[in-house]
This record gives sequence, structure tokens and C-alpha cells, in this order.
Amino acid sequence: MNSFDDTPEDETSEGIEPPFQESGATYLVRGATLRAPKPEPALYLVATPIGNLSDVTLRALDIIAGADVLACEDTRVTQKLLSRYGIRRRLFAYHEHNAAESGPALLDELEAGRSVALVSDAGTPLVSDPGFRLGEEAIARGLPVVPIPGASAPLAALCASGLPSDAFFFAGFLPVKDGARLAKLETLTRVPSTLIFFEAPHRIAESLAAMAEGLGPRPAAVCRELTKAYETIYRGTLPDLAERFAAMERVRGEIVVCVGPPAEEQAASGDVDTILRGLLAEMKPAKAAQEAVKLTGLPRRELYQRALDLKGGA
Repeated sequence: MNSFDDTPEDETSEGIEPPFQESGATYLVRGATLRAPKPEPALYLVATPIGNLSDVTLRALDIIAGADVLACEDTRVTQKLLSRYGIRRRLFAYHEHNAAESGPALLDELEAGRSVALVSDAGTPLVSDPGFRLGEEAIARGLPVVPIPGASAPLAALCASGLPSDAFFFAGFLPVKDGARLAKLETLTRVPSTLIFFEAPHRIAESLAAMAEGLGPRPAAVCRELTKAYETIYRGTLPDLAERFAAMERVRGEIVVCVGPPAEEQAASGDVDTILRGLLAEMKPAKAAQEAVKLTGLPRRELYQRALDLKGGA
């Protein structure tokens, strides 16, 4: 039996379509029945809504309904999208826990001349999900890979952040441990672009505090539950946002953080030393660094280390 026939019990229902689609599959859009064309053999990376199911594109529905194989992270999540648009078909689970086994099976289907659609739970496949490995291997085997663009949480957040969008850098999730997180931020301090991060709600307060320490008092935006009913966007400096989220009893939802680029004109090293020496004459290095952040716009961690160096050489 083909591996794609192994449908979980909770997905089995009378009349469900076979795993490989025949031409003429249909879907429903606001009461209208549309026919999906048969896709050419390829791996299709299909972007799906990040919240509002109306954000799916017609081209995405064509591929989701018409492809021979539909692979997804969580069959329960993707089934909600299929139900919304009247699509009845089997789903093949492909996620980080079964990628070693499922990936080769999907590649075999591609090499057999079938079309495979890959969708993530939300947003664009290959962006912070295991689909990267499948796409990489398909390209290595010379198999066609076709992007089906659509919803993207990083781009939606960037548009709503009010921060410069001419250049941006997607940094994904920061490390969980404090030392590794600050080390990662250190590598990003000189990136001349708006930075975009994903973060879990239970870690957002401590991550914002780390960003404030590692990147300085930059303008930022915390975008929560984008396109959903409780969409909320908080704007301010990193220190202000860190303080605000630290005071919240509980934070829920999916979060994207956008951080503005470093100031174009920052104090020269000689000026920084002069500022720090003046502050060190009246306060300890930690306090001097905290005050110097306001005057220079440089990260506190960098200023603190320089203050220690100056104090040691005094």
C-alpha cells in the first residue's frame, strides 16, 4: 500500500477523495464552485493564511485542490482551511518529527512525475519550518520547485510596524538561554536594516529586555495575532516595550517583533570615551553605561564593556 493511503482515523470519512487527485477537482468560494486545473509535476510551496482564512489566494486553492499529494505540518490545522473552501481530500503529514521518513516518500512521488503541494500551518513554507529540508533536497535532485506566494507574518508585521522597510533582516527565533541570546544580538547590532524576530508569548518580556540591552533604545513594534480578531500592535522603544510587557500578567498569541535599524550617525569612539569618562567620575560603570545609552544610542552591553575598560585603565 502506498504511504499516502495511511490516513489517520480522525481524517477518514465516507466519500473522501483518493490520495492522488483526478483532474477536475473543485473548491468553493462564496457559493461559487470553481474547478482546479491539474498542476504540472513539481513541488509547490503554498502560502496559507496566518489567521484570517479569507487571505488565501485563488492560485493557492487551485494547487491545494488539484495537486496529486497535499502535505502539511498539522492535518487538523490544514483541515480547517479545506473545510472553509469545500475541499475534500486526504492529507499527508510532514513535520519536524517525521521529516526523515516522510521527506523521501514525498521526493519519490515527485520523481514519479506527480505534483506535491506543501503547506505550513500558517504563512509561507520554508520560513522557520522543516519544509526547508524538503525544498533543498528537491533542488539537489533537479526537481522543479514552484513558490505559490501569499500570507507572510514577517512582511505583514513589517508593513504595520512603521519602521524602515527598504532593507530588512529576518532573524527568526532568538536562543532561549540568556548568554546565547545576547551573543546572537551582538552579531546583529551592526546590521543596517530593520530586524524581524519571531517570539513565543511566554518569552516576549525577557526577549524585549535582552533586545534593549543588546541593541539599545531603538524604536520597535510588537505585532501580536496578525490578521486575527485580537490583532494588536504595540509601538515604542525597546526599553519601553520591555517594561510594558514585563508588567502584563499574561501574554497570548503568535508574536512578531520588528526592531528599527541602528542610527545612521552614532557617536565616534573618541566621543563615547569622553562621555563615559565624564559619567564614570560620578557613578559606577553599570549606571554610566545606562546613562550613555541615552546619549549615544549604542547598545548598553557594548557601553558597559567599554566603561569597564576605561575604569580599569584609569
